[in-house]
Amino acid sequence: MVYTLAASTLTVAAPLGCDGSSAEGVEPTADGVRTPSDVLVTGTDEEMLVLEVTAANRVVVRLPRVEVGQGITTAVAMMIAEELDARLADVDIPLAEARTKGNQYTGGSNSVGSLYGPARELAATARAKLVTAAARRWHLSPRLLRTRDTMVIAPDGRTATFGSLTESAARIHRPAVSTKPKPASEHRVIGRPTTRIDARDIVTGKAKYAGDLKVAGAKPTVVARPPTLGGKVVSVDDRAARALPGVHAVVRVAGGVAVVAESFHHAFKARDALRITWAPGPLAALSDAAIRSRLRAAVPPLGTPLLGTRQVTGEFEFAFVSHAPMEVLTAVADVRADRAELWFSSQTPMDARDSIASAVGLPASKVRVHVTRGGGSFGRRLNFDAAIEAALISKAAHRPVKLMWSRNDDIRHGRMRPASHHRIRASHAGGRVVAFTHMMASVNESYEREGPAAQGGVTGAVSVSRAAGPLPSDSGLYNFGRVSGDSGGVELAMPLGAWRSVDSGTMRTAEEIVVDEVAGSLGEDPVAFRRTTLRSKRVKAVLDKVASAGNWGRAMPDGQAQGVAVHEEYGSCVACLVEIDATDPKKPRVTKVVMAADVGTAVNPRGLEAQLMGTATDGISTVLQAGLHIDRGAVREGSFADFHYARQRHAPLHFEAHIMPSRRDPGGAGELGVPAAAGAVANAYARATGTRPRRFPINF
Repeated sequence: MVYTLAASTLTVAAPLGCDGSSAEGVEPTADGVRTPSDVLVTGTDEEMLVLEVTAANRVVVRLPRVEVGQGITTAVAMMIAEELDARLADVDIPLAEARTKGNQYTGGSNSVGSLYGPARELAATARAKLVTAAARRWHLSPRLLRTRDTMVIAPDGRTATFGSLTESAARIHRPAVSTKPKPASEHRVIGRPTTRIDARDIVTGKAKYAGDLKVAGAKPTVVARPPTLGGKVVSVDDRAARALPGVHAVVRVAGGVAVVAESFHHAFKARDALRITWAPGPLAALSDAAIRSRLRAAVPPLGTPLLGTRQVTGEFEFAFVSHAPMEVLTAVADVRADRAELWFSSQTPMDARDSIASAVGLPASKVRVHVTRGGGSFGRRLNFDAAIEAALISKAAHRPVKLMWSRNDDIRHGRMRPASHHRIRASHAGGRVVAFTHMMASVNESYEREGPAAQGGVTGAVSVSRAAGPLPSDSGLYNFGRVSGDSGGVELAMPLGAWRSVDSGTMRTAEEIVVDEVAGSLGEDPVAFRRTTLRSKRVKAVLDKVASAGNWGRAMPDGQAQGVAVHEEYGSCVACLVEIDATDPKKPRVTKVVMAADVGTAVNPRGLEAQLMGTATDGISTVLQAGLHIDRGAVREGSFADFHYARQRHAPLHFEAHIMPSRRDPGGAGELGVPAAAGAVANAYARATGTRPRRFPINF
């Protein structure tokens, strides 16, 4: 159902994840039937995706999702341009600020899939109205008109821009031509590899992030943080800091001591001049070895194997991992006695607004959150620690602030992927797997945190507890007979968060390693074994594609090998083939990556290829070298100097991605490739070195 909004320009709206009958001002027609665009909505229903054609011939869709580098604004612009027959350059996709209702969640690889229908329906309806308006202006049959390049064209060559028609189109409620989206066979934009609409702005510095914003009076702010996780301020001597030039305020907050100054240079200098006595955090006696021991003990027992079977077993450990987006966390906050206004990048702006309101003691209706683009996330911006902290500092300092978490701040005190331990047993008999059991335990976040909001407040105690991870992800991928699993957890006072691919990134990696080892136990080739065991034809197809394109099974020198893995999630599937040079096992180099994905309709194949390339980097990093150590309650790593995420010198010399053709609606893609890439890297390393890696990252 598409609605017309009361406006002087053509403005149409489609519900997102809600019943169309709930739209404000909707009345049934005389025969009691609602049809698209035959109703006028008075006031904007915030659960809607809204499209406006402006008099300046711009097509504007305010997006209730956040752009963090995944290319969602480009994908939506392509959907709109396709159905509206507009030039891509004429489509603007600004980010919506936090709404009061509806769904603004960006995560779970669902943005393209959830917007695909509504966006195309919006544009198709708008196009029908514009054509009808032109037909009335020219006294022609609308079926004689065509659209192209953001204009309507008559048979005699006359043209009218959409902008020149928008006012009259706004008054049309029953278009004279079809409002149905095009069939896939007529797509000219969707499915075509397209450069991001914001690419030039990003590389020239025109694109604005939170740190680029110039909000009146907002002063650079940083926080001195404890040496251990959860440490507390016992006392602070700020006299030397306050005496330095450019210092405006020194404020104690739950996470440490904040300095507000004229520039970030002044702020960091003053922060370093603070003399703080810290009480150690609750994990001060705990290090990696003890955490691993607790996790191992928390894994539920595998139980008794089936009689008459042989077993392939494995135990796997995965370290904590930082999100480490290239743009560090930054938030601008202006908190007054009666209202608050903030600017930051958020995947959950509605939750953020409510938590900020609670933290500063204001009604949610008095808190306005502007969503800015983010320079990377990988799940980090699902949480809004920095925004709440900025709001509290602004309130205490009685002035607007621009808070920046340094790289050190976020790696040592920010969210991280939890460490986990996995125990897997595959039982086989007669040449096939008849039972598959995956038991695991992960670190769960559970601690007393100061403040009215669980993500950072000021007074009172809130208990935060996260449930243990789900059951095995391999519930239906392979024909493995009886599949079972369970999970346990170790509760620690640590700031955890969803990391790209969440549980699948570790669970499926471990499972794909075991699949390779089962194939070896049965004397079968890993690709051939998967082909005979996979349930889905689509998964077999992507596996066949990488095996063919990557020349699976080719002879390789000693110390070099291939590895393969597959994954299915979000209505999509992917396979990855990796070649690795592990002649020096301490300095392995992935030399080649071939990936194939079936995501249904790939709106922007170029964007999908970039996503897959990113997941390959994630797999290389977290399997081979990138993780966080816990030393006596503190995170050891503090920058990219010691958090060893893959650099250019670690990138594969050759990368290729194959997008499988499909007419299905889009599935998810952003997180899809991580488990397959990680599994393939681990399997390639095992084959190249003749070892069975069990602790990741391998070189840690």
